[in-house]
Amino acid sequence: MRARLDHLVVSALQQGAAVPAFTCYDFTTALAVVEAAEEAGRGAILLVAPKTAATPNGLRLITALRGLADAASVPVAVQLDHASDLRVIADAVAAGADSVLADGSSLPYEENIALVREARAVLAAQGHADVVIEAELGGLAGDEDRAFGADATGSSAQGTAGLTDSAQVEYFIARTGAQLLAVAVGNVHGKYKGEPQLRWDVLQDIAVRTHIPLVLHGASGIPAEELVKAAAMNVGKVNFNTELRTGVLATLEAQTGSYRADGENLQGLLGTWNASAKGFAAGALSTLTR
Repeated sequence: MRARLDHLVVSALQQGAAVPAFTCYDFTTALAVVEAAEEAGRGAILLVAPKTAATPNGLRLITALRGLADAASVPVAVQLDHASDLRVIADAVAAGADSVLADGSSLPYEENIALVREARAVLAAQGHADVVIEAELGGLAGDEDRAFGADATGSSAQGTAGLTDSAQVEYFIARTGAQLLAVAVGNVHGKYKGEPQLRWDVLQDIAVRTHIPLVLHGASGIPAEELVKAAAMNVGKVNFNTELRTGVLATLEAQTGSYRADGENLQGLLGTWNASAKGFAAGALSTLTR
């Protein structure tokens, strides 16, 4: 069923849980995520990467995901992730995205604020003032579309560079009007070098300075026993990408030969793909609702 992302996340936090968000580059993965959410009786968020949304087929995927969400028996939201191009933001919302991460985290502080405000203004001018806006403060290492480790980006997953400055949070939220805030507390996009070293002290300091839900990106690779702490610190949305993709690709790599031998059995291969994505989604849903 159609769900506003902020309502979905706030409702989960009130139950001591967080909502998992999964990057979907294709419809097969999205079907698996929604099926897992329905079996768990929990809401979920379908994410679309900006590189995907910048193409005609990507916009068609967003429309298809919106239809999938509308038909689901549990609350499902569709979000454009990590977007800084205002045209891509406008097109994605027109195609069916109900929320956007207007990501100016790589920009200087005031320019980040300006981007979020401009995204809101552009959407309002097109009759989409009700679209939920997530913003990001602090810089995450890595590329959300590619599973490189932190070393491949030239940044360290263990360092303090890029951490969200808790002293800036209140002013940032007041100026942007963001309904959710993604933070950098040692989390990275892609694979971690060694064990993730999240700064829970920084997250706690941020949590006491704002009442809007926080978002943890780069959750792939963070142990379940760490992720379960998130909701207690007002983290209501947790993004997964790398582990979902790597799991699906490993499954397909191992299984493709047998399906080729079975008369190019694409239907069977799609079923295996679905099972891999569904299993990962089910595990994330279970972890975040403990």
